[in-house]
Amino acid sequence: MSKRDKIKQRVFQIIQIGNNSDIPSRYFDIFIVFVIFINLFVVFFETFDESAPFHTLLFVIEAITIGVFTIEYILRLWTADVAYPDMPKWKAIGKFAFSFYGAVDLLTLLPFYCPFFFPEGAIAFKILRVVRIFRLFQVNSTSDAFNVITEVLKEKSSQLLSSFVMIIILIFGASLTMYGVEHPAQPEAFPNAFSGIWWATSTILTIGYGDVYPVTLAGRFIGMLIGFLGVGLVAIPTAIISAGFVERYTRLREEALSGETKALRYVTSVVGHGHSFVGKKVSELALPPQLRIVVIVRGGNEMGVTPKTVIKQDDVLLLVSSNSEEQKDVKIYEIIIKANHEWNGMRIGDLDISRRDSIIMIMRDDRNIIPDGDTIIKEGDILIMYSQKNDDKRNVLDVH
Repeated sequence: MSKRDKIKQRVFQIIQIGNNSDIPSRYFDIFIVFVIFINLFVVFFETFDESAPFHTLLFVIEAITIGVFTIEYILRLWTADVAYPDMPKWKAIGKFAFSFYGAVDLLTLLPFYCPFFFPEGAIAFKILRVVRIFRLFQVNSTSDAFNVITEVLKEKSSQLLSSFVMIIILIFGASLTMYGVEHPAQPEAFPNAFSGIWWATSTILTIGYGDVYPVTLAGRFIGMLIGFLGVGLVAIPTAIISAGFVERYTRLREEALSGETKALRYVTSVVGHGHSFVGKKVSELALPPQLRIVVIVRGGNEMGVTPKTVIKQDDVLLLVSSNSEEQKDVKIYEIIIKANHEWNGMRIGDLDISRRDSIIMIMRDDRNIIPDGDTIIKEGDILIMYSQKNDDKRNVLDVH
């Protein structure tokens, strides 16, 4: 890869969204959000009469922010072939230019550079700049907020459609009912059945503009009933969507945890330099009573283990669960800690785990750590755990 290609690759990484570990990229995201809000403030402030004395200053600020947007747009065109490596450069540029966000970027710039083409509606295109912030939420294609909203709406589409149909039926029914009751008393407000739809919609959706309202006793009574029904029906889509969010995030969390859990039949541990086991007898090791060392590999040879066996540096220990009848429910498994794992950065003493679950070892880089309550779990750690739960739902294997 040439130096120019490396520079282009790095620029692409910086202007792309979603890499929190890349500090320049993260700062670039924050800077762009700041510029967008400054630009929007200028757009809104210009609509006030009080902004007249600051017209020149506002124009300069807008020009600077537009300059930033222009540079970003040019950089995205320049790095389009990195985003679409399987396409020729001109096709990659066209792919980005005609994509949704590419079109939004262009439309937000045109009113400033070509005001004569947008004499009246330019401000509508300026507001499109806020859409650019949506990119910042596309950090993870599986669990980002906007993708979750889309997935929930798709999953609950049939239930939502049913609730909307019920609301529409209630609106038309309320319109017909109110027309029959109120038309004789106020024919100008309810001249026909269709005219009651405005009143029914504002009542059922709890808006209540008050421009059309029942005046008869029967009409007011029916209006109260429809209002109560409206509150209940309008709450149904909200409840469906809320339940969908709970289900979705619960499923994502379970998938994340299950994807990081691996069953083990035994655990091997290399005793490195400075390891707390060095120089200790097996009987002196702080191991759970259900876990025992059955083999020590020393110098390429396997040797038996007794309580008086002394652990030496570079020993390879084979640990398995006790095979006594009382411990048949003991299970050993490992958990790989990723960046989004809920335990990342927490003290072991603060973890919400059962008293029957224990972290017996942490494999970090090339070291094996015997943890205590103050040990901090870090990204990349492999936790060796044992459990005595009979009802453990994790996909682990019994160790006998």
